[in-house]
Amino acid sequence: MQLTHINEQGQAAMVDVADKAVTVREARAQACVEMSPQTLRLISQNQLKKGDVLAVARIAGIQAAKKTADLIPLCHPLSLSKVAVDFELDTQGSKVWVFSYCKLAGQTGVEMEALTAASVASLTIIDMCKAVDQDMCISHLCVTHKSGGRRGVYQRDNVGKHYE
Repeated sequence: MQLTHINEQGQAAMVDVADKAVTVREARAQACVEMSPQTLRLISQNQLKKGDVLAVARIAGIQAAKKTADLIPLCHPLSLSKVAVDFELDTQGSKVWVFSYCKLAGQTGVEMEALTAASVASLTIIDMCKAVDQDMCISHLCVTHKSGGRRGVYQRDNVGKHYE
């Protein structure tokens, strides 16, 4: 397998997608923010001084997906038709699962946008809760599903959670 972002001289290069077919492309990603039970309780009861943690994290994730090309040098600027960020509170494991979904009709995939949304939403949760919990940790950041394009459907199995 050959890397697509390297030119003949071995230098980083943006992939030319001009000749690719326009198809509907979708991607889902996830991340997990591990925290203390007390912090999870404060989030679930909306009792943190900075405000509604999940509402702010949702907006941050959506904004981040739209700014992916500004953050990751070789990503194409995309006209996303849909971005969604959702959460699941895991009281048993003291975790917040973050799930993102991105969609467009275009010539390149949206996996990086989905990953960016999930990661920035997770970072926002940490930012809003760090005053009460400095031991939070982000894990399980990965693409869980993608469709559209030349390679077709990809579905990751055996990861923490699956967003449908």
